[in-house]
Amino acid sequence: MATVGISLGSNLGDRLVFLQQAREKLQAIAEEGVERISSVYETDPVDCAPGDPQFLNAVLEIETALSALDLLNYCLEVEKGFGRPEERATNAPRPIDLDLLYYDDLEMESERLILPHPRMRERGFVLLPLAEIRPDLVSPEEKETHSAGVRIWQNSW
Repeated sequence: MATVGISLGSNLGDRLVFLQQAREKLQAIAEEGVERISSVYETDPVDCAPGDPQFLNAVLEIETALSALDLLNYCLEVEKGFGRPEERATNAPRPIDLDLLYYDDLEMESERLILPHPRMRERGFVLLPLAEIRPDLVSPEEKETHSAGVRIWQNSW
């Protein structure tokens, strides 16, 4: 079993419903359901076109028997099921975005997957929800540095 952190984001359509439905899809591959789940945060778009809608973001942690690449494939299929096209502009608005943040202590770099996530420590929309469920993984300095434009939107979902 591997302990895995996954970031969820949505900035199109009914954002909260999309997060909830994606969480349910991830629960389907979790051995004991979702182990830890953050609040939902509303965040300003990062590296997106001017005027793009705000995101709802959360982080959850599960235990799974899937390999890292099988988990990536599963997440890509979930995104596709929500209508996210495979070919798209970088950081284009999307109904759901799932990013693997960590997979146990695995470090890997391939064409398809880099673990831990290479920009995880640069993004407040990941760091603040992650600090909520795994404070041992986020330093107070990182949390403070990247908190601009990130606010709790809903505590439970």
